[in-house]
This record gives sequence, structure tokens and C-alpha cells, in this order.
Amino acid sequence: MQPNADAATGLGLVVPLEKAWHFRELIRAVVRRELAARFRGSVLGWLWAIFGPLLMLSVYTFIFSSAIGIRSAAASRGVANYSLQIFVGLIVFNLFSEVAYRAPALLHENANFIKKSIFPSETLAWTATIRAVVYAGISFGVLLIFEIALLHRLPPTMLLLPLVIGPFFMFLLGASWFLMALGSFTRDVTHLMASIVPVFMFATPIFYSISDAPPKLQILLHCNIVGDYVEMVRDVVLLNVLPNPILYFGSLLASLLIFRSSYRFFMQYKSVFVDVI
Repeated sequence: MQPNADAATGLGLVVPLEKAWHFRELIRAVVRRELAARFRGSVLGWLWAIFGPLLMLSVYTFIFSSAIGIRSAAASRGVANYSLQIFVGLIVFNLFSEVAYRAPALLHENANFIKKSIFPSETLAWTATIRAVVYAGISFGVLLIFEIALLHRLPPTMLLLPLVIGPFFMFLLGASWFLMALGSFTRDVTHLMASIVPVFMFATPIFYSISDAPPKLQILLHCNIVGDYVEMVRDVVLLNVLPNPILYFGSLLASLLIFRSSYRFFMQYKSVFVDVI
């Protein structure tokens, strides 16, 4: 099993973006097909994409703000604010979890295309991530409506959201390429993700803030890059606070590193995927 030597060298940050632009029509067509198929045959159709976030927001608001009565720095700002902070955390984490759940099986799902044609398998990471971002965008629209209704304002720092989501998108692409490559060799990766992602949820500051944790634990929690993005999205979308510069540039650097190294790893073994899926 020899890696592709050409792909192993000279792969920087620009090459994956250039290839994505080259195959943009293919990526667009696949994303449209998958979005159209998501709710095909259902009566409510795309309304389910709105109903899901609404139900999620309502349930977590009741459970974690009323029934259990959590007391934290977030909860002290009011039930409405705390509920929205939970919702932001869920949107970011669900975006990550959808990619983590689906990526290991992507090459197997598209084995016919990969084996019977010259199919650019690396584009599957783009289609899966873009699809997940579209669903997250619907949830984010619900969030904005409730933020205006409950808090009667949108913070100016929301204009900085693309600067946070951009690096997170690159991290998700990198995670997708890495999990696709591993999943091609063994389906155990799919089962592993199904086992650890729900546990990983409680290591992510969704129902709490990292600042609520003991100082020694905060250092460990900051090792969770998904949690760091949860905190930064909350800052700009809800709290009208600029992200911590050290946290932002650290997450940016880590995301770019994961993006580049995962793409390189995927392309090294791209030539052998057809033999193992």
C-alpha cells in the first residue's frame, strides 16, 4: 500500500481551495441533490428543518432553566439569555456532530462513483460540510428571531461572525477528510463516532461556560476546539463581546493545521481507497 507521492508533497492551504473551485459545479449539484432528498416524501418538507430547532430550544429551555434550576454565571443573566446560550452551543456542536457522524461512511456510500469513474472523492468532504452548514444556518435563523423577540436587540459584534465561522468551517473540512480516510479502511470508525460524540457533548461548554469551571479544568476544556468555537460564537452573537485574541488566533492556527494536514493525509492514500471500500 503505497501513498501517492505527488499528493504527499506541496499541499498547502491553497491547493484544496483551488480544487474545490475547479469542481464547484459538481459540489453544487451534489449539495442540491442531498438537500432536496432530505425531506422528500414528507408532508411538511423543509418546515421540519425549522420545527426541529424550535423543539430543541423549547425542551432545553425547560429542562435546564426551569426543571433542574441550574445556577451559573450564564443562568444568572436570565432564563431567556441562558436558553439562547444553550441554543448557540447546540447549533455549533450539532454542526460538528453531523460531520463526525457522516464522514466515516462517505466513501462507502459513494463507492459506485469512485470505482466506476474518475470521481474526485475529496469533494465529498465539501458537500457533507456545506450540507451541515445549511441546516445549521436554518437553526441560526431561528436563533436570531428569538434573540430579537426575547432580548430586543442584535449585538454589533455579530458582524464578526464570519471571522469565527470561516476557521470553524476549515476545521470541519479537515475533520471530514481525516474521518473519511480512516473510515475507508474500517467501518469501526463509524461506530466509534456514534459512541464518543454523545460523550464529547458534555465535555463541550453547551450547558455551561468555560468560565464557570474551576481554573485547572478550564485549561483542559480549552483543548476542545469545538468548545472554543462555541464560546467565541456566543461572544459575538449574544454577549456583544470580542473573542479573546489568544483563543481566536490559537483556534485559527489549529484549524488551519488540521485543514492542511488532514487534506494531505487524505490525498496520500486516495489512490488506495478504491481497493478498500
